[in-house]
Amino acid sequence: MATGWAGDGAVQDQIDATIKDGIKRVRSQLPQGPGLLRCEDCDEKIPAARRKAVPGVRRCVSCQEIHDAEGDGFSGYNRRGSKDSQLR
Repeated sequence: MATGWAGDGAVQDQIDATIKDGIKRVRSQLPQGPGLLRCEDCDEKIPAARRKAVPGVRRCVSCQEIHDAEGDGFSGYNRRGSKDSQLR
């Protein structure tokens, strides 16, 4: 049972919103459109099997691994921190 200003289910609503935002962000990063025949970073040929397995592929495996390791530094919004500060 929730007490104070938070209504019943408020925590679950925050969890659901966080998951929904994460899914939306990841889906926006998926490749779109036709795949390339050659890697956009190193210009190596992208194998047909990779183009078939990953629709919209833009990079070869090696360059994609480097790109994934660099990441985008996304931290998101800390809903928990926001809630904790309201409880004080």
